[in-house]
Amino acid sequence: MARLIYALCAITSLVCTWLLLRGYVRTRARLLLWSGLCFAFLTLNNIVLYIDLEIVSSVDLSVIRAVPAVIALGLLIYGLIWETQ
Repeated sequence: MARLIYALCAITSLVCTWLLLRGYVRTRARLLLWSGLCFAFLTLNNIVLYIDLEIVSSVDLSVIRAVPAVIALGLLIYGLIWETQ
């Protein structure tokens, strides 16, 4: 059951990425770009989570798993701060 949940989370993040970046291409609203990039890194985070917990369970990849999440949140915070000015 856990594999299904991890896969659904990754697919949902990927769909959100696609929709946000498609919206950015159509409207050129820069906040959509930052949100889309955030979700792209969250998708990567979900994929690394799946690899860490299901495929390579003997090695702890928690630090590598945290890097895409930190980058994702950094991009979103940057976009929220700079696009409101």
